[in-house]
Amino acid sequence: MKGFSQAVGRWGPIFLSSAAILLLFAALATNWERGLKDEGVVAHLWQILIVLQFPLVALFLATADWRRPGEVAKRVALQVVALALAMAPVAMFRL
Repeated sequence: MKGFSQAVGRWGPIFLSSAAILLLFAALATNWERGLKDEGVVAHLWQILIVLQFPLVALFLATADWRRPGEVAKRVALQVVALALAMAPVAMFRL
């Protein structure tokens, strides 16, 4: 079970960031929910995808092999970069 927890903690945030990026680009490409006065489904789904990453990062940190801190740091850096990439379109396009 620990191996499954490690895999979810390792790859979950990256998967969620990728899903958030794809959701934003799909919404932009199809004009999905353009013209709404308030946040729509896309905004709420994106927020959920972003917020769900934090418990998964905590799970990764809890199950990480701390005898190899360099590998842990690389994985956390990758997760932070993926999160930044998921947030970049929101900042760039002022969504």
